[in-house]
Amino acid sequence: MFRSLGALVGDLLVVILFVAIGFVQHGTPLTSQNLFLVGWPFAVGVLLGHLAIRAWRAPFRLWPHGLFVWAIMLATAMAIRTLFGGGTETSFVIVTGVVTAIGMLGWRAVALFLTRGERVEVVAAGTGSAAASANADPEEASPAAVDTEDDGSRHSSP
Repeated sequence: MFRSLGALVGDLLVVILFVAIGFVQHGTPLTSQNLFLVGWPFAVGVLLGHLAIRAWRAPFRLWPHGLFVWAIMLATAMAIRTLFGGGTETSFVIVTGVVTAIGMLGWRAVALFLTRGERVEVVAAGTGSAAASANADPEEASPAAVDTEDDGSRHSSP
């Protein structure tokens, strides 16, 4: 629960930081009103991405969760900006994509590294299956879930 909320907050902070840096770079006053007016399409994209990929299942995963949340955020934000005349020049889309990808995937990579000790494979006696990783909710754990990757992901055994 707290990790999924933390993932959402982490992604929103990346978006806010991106918008704030853009204001500073372009000499625009850094006000809460300006942050909201420019940042809301990105925030909507982050929320939509988290809902679409159900990011709460494995909030720190880079693939597919982190990458899909980023892609959905970028597509949504650019679509909203286009609809409202906010500008989507090619250079802006490229810079936005690169900077937010580094931010959104970067914090996940750091989180995975810092929590690597928590993801322990526990082999069940006699069945050869493993318990769910510490990254998942206990209610979702099943004897068929296997934590085979270092990124906290789970795969079901046949």
